[in-house]
Amino acid sequence: MSTLPMTFLDRYNELLSAAIEKYKFRSEPKELYEPMNYILSNAGKRIRPMMVLMAAEAFGAPVEKALKPALGIEFFHNFTLIHDDIMDEAPLRRGVPTIHTLHGTNTAILSGDGLLLKAYKFFEDLEPELFKPCIRIFTQTGILLCEGQQYDVLFENQENVTYSHYLRMITYKTGILAASAFEIGAIIAKAPSADARSIFNFGMNLGIAFQIMDDYLDVFGDEKKFGKKHAGDIYENKKTILYLMARDFSSAEDREELDFWYSKKTDNIDKIYGVEKIFKKAKAGEKALLEIQKHTDLAFQYLAKINLPDAKKQAFLDLSNYLLKRVS
Repeated sequence: MSTLPMTFLDRYNELLSAAIEKYKFRSEPKELYEPMNYILSNAGKRIRPMMVLMAAEAFGAPVEKALKPALGIEFFHNFTLIHDDIMDEAPLRRGVPTIHTLHGTNTAILSGDGLLLKAYKFFEDLEPELFKPCIRIFTQTGILLCEGQQYDVLFENQENVTYSHYLRMITYKTGILAASAFEIGAIIAKAPSADARSIFNFGMNLGIAFQIMDDYLDVFGDEKKFGKKHAGDIYENKKTILYLMARDFSSAEDREELDFWYSKKTDNIDKIYGVEKIFKKAKAGEKALLEIQKHTDLAFQYLAKINLPDAKKQAFLDLSNYLLKRVS
């Protein structure tokens, strides 16, 4: 994984960690709240709440003003992870047991719902002229994320998935939360509306590029460095960009073999080998990398439109490099 200067990550991480500890749930019933504390304390990279803080500071707001809304984004993100893990029947999250495996599905659903509702409370201190647009964006983000998740589920049994379908799905599942985190930070700092939309579109394209990179590394990354099971998407018959590019650029014979393997949900090593061979013949990996570059370029074009000094834009460039120049 690429690294950023320690000061860049650590300052935001320390602020967020202290705030999460401050707002740790101490209410009853503990069976509801302890799972919520568990997932929040088992910290991921906390990139999305950092995006709120980054945008707010870049446009001149004190970081403290954006801290509680940033926690709202973090609580919301973890709510989605709890429910995703239930739907995927995932045993692990960030290397530790998932909530539904420890506490059962019913408690996991309730704890996820609780995190969602608590997320809204972190916006309550904003003045009315900021509260309304931030909550509007936050709510619309949640709706689109649910739509993206449903599309992802539907694709598993849908035969005619196209690249445009896939792009819409990852935009809603991954791009929209990054976009909205940046926009909410900009709104809190009372940035000009044109700049707020540009930072939104920067985040959207950065999120899309990040997800395509994730799909690419699933097959072509180094499993030990990437930290995820090799070819997990192939095992699960996920219709990622690699699958779609292979379908579009393979011979009829290879498409038939691809359809055969994707009709079976199995961890047979022959399936992995066969599908990877088709991906390589179709140059699906190279085509995915081109799409990553395309959306990265689009993100930087939107960043260039923002009326900020180059020095203040550097953090956004550093974050982009951190997210996209990962292990291969």
